[in-house]
Amino acid sequence: MSKLHAVLLILIMAIVTISIRGLPFIIFKKHTPIWVIYLGQVFPYAIMTILLIYTFKDIAYTYQRSIATVLSCILVFILHKWRHSTILSILGGTILYMVLVQTLCH
Repeated sequence: MSKLHAVLLILIMAIVTISIRGLPFIIFKKHTPIWVIYLGQVFPYAIMTILLIYTFKDIAYTYQRSIATVLSCILVFILHKWRHSTILSILGGTILYMVLVQTLCH
């Protein structure tokens, strides 16, 4: 891949990302519909549920990995109830899981 090709790909991705992020502000400039507000309230829980299902799907369970998985999911739940921050919850659970897997499973 040439440098020009890489730069063009990055430029296209940047334009698409900025457009996707800015489009709702352009479309809903005057009034935000109630369904958009509703989706903003339920999406974090839907995303967390999908991640939870994905976490427990197709895992080759060992005793140590099971402990790491369950403790990390409990931390995600606690962090989300405490701070209501999806990013903090996912990040905290991921970090705990990685630390536990590296320490318990080796």
